[in-house]
Amino acid sequence: MSKVSGYCDPAFTKIGNVFTKAIESEYELGASLAIEYKGKTVLNMFGGHKDIKRTKPWEEDTIVNVFSVTKGIAATCIAKLIDEGKLDVNNKVSFYWPEYGCNGKENTKVSDLLCHRSAMFGFQEGMPSGSWQNWEAFTKALASQKPFKEPGTSQGYHALTFGWLVGEIVRRVDGRHVGQYFKEEIAEPLGIDFQIGLSETDFDRCADMIMLPDSGKGNPIDYIKYVPNFILPKRFWNMKEAVKGGDFKVAFEPRDEDAEGYHNSADWRMAQVPSANGHGTAHSLAKLFGILSNGCQRDGQMIMKPETLAYATTPLSSGPDSVLFGSNITFGLGYELGKNSMPVGNFAPTFKGAMFGHAGVGGAVAFGDVENQLGFGFVCNQMHEVKNLYKTVNEIMDALFSELENS
Repeated sequence: MSKVSGYCDPAFTKIGNVFTKAIESEYELGASLAIEYKGKTVLNMFGGHKDIKRTKPWEEDTIVNVFSVTKGIAATCIAKLIDEGKLDVNNKVSFYWPEYGCNGKENTKVSDLLCHRSAMFGFQEGMPSGSWQNWEAFTKALASQKPFKEPGTSQGYHALTFGWLVGEIVRRVDGRHVGQYFKEEIAEPLGIDFQIGLSETDFDRCADMIMLPDSGKGNPIDYIKYVPNFILPKRFWNMKEAVKGGDFKVAFEPRDEDAEGYHNSADWRMAQVPSANGHGTAHSLAKLFGILSNGCQRDGQMIMKPETLAYATTPLSSGPDSVLFGSNITFGLGYELGKNSMPVGNFAPTFKGAMFGHAGVGGAVAFGDVENQLGFGFVCNQMHEVKNLYKTVNEIMDALFSELENS
């Protein structure tokens, strides 16, 4: 049986028990969970294994690829640049990145990139081949191509392209890549164990990420496009239109050259992909979002003014999302928000209320909550089937908010 270690404040025992069950039952291969409440770490637990053969135990300092949780880190960098007066998201992208202003993208605003309304959710000529570390190959392809739709008119989740689009804005404004900016401006000053562009010296403590295999048989949800509207419940109409549009396949288009498990390769880990390849611990994520949710400063180090965070977490777009099957997912300036979002089972994380942060396709979730003064991080290393993708973290969050409501 897999074991669980770490610390849990007695007041949060019910939450710890949910995590323990997920590990000891071996539903989760390996995972860690951390919660900050009112500026104090009240839970920091970890357990299971780093590898599919269950030979390497998950340690307190084990890190793992958290996929799109990385977008929440990039959003924090963007907010800090806004706070520093270096970036105005109401400017056109071409103001900072002149080469981008062509082929129908001339009027795209920076805010359109951040809330997934730039209609650049994929590559027109397929994703560039070669090393993931070749930053310019990806940014040049995006700068020169046409958008898939008129920018600003609809929401379509920029699963991978977000990283190069937003990351290039950071680079043009500041001169550093997102990973370096985050390291020097936030991670090192505040002691946050999270990296975009993993150091080779940290490979030994990195868990393998086990993803679902691509069966090549299509998605069962595709069949919804053949169902007449008069038979289909109205709540599924947006889903049907999204499936018919095919934007999901564009946004998540694989590269033929990438072997199964490429997410565990040195090339992927060391690359700068600020939408998808951040590596860190649950504790580091809980700490970052805990700081943001408690005045945005700690130990004399300020990330940004609270007013700037409030601006960055103001809803800008709430779907229907043409990539994510018509879901009404709400975005601010790069952050996924709880405001206006509707629970959709375990296919998505149960973001609600004042929550801001991001989820990752492997099942990881990190968020802050200013109203409850919370910082939360859950990371894991095995992707579950789509209908149960966020089962563990949703059960943990349900237990957490139930305790807070009853306290």
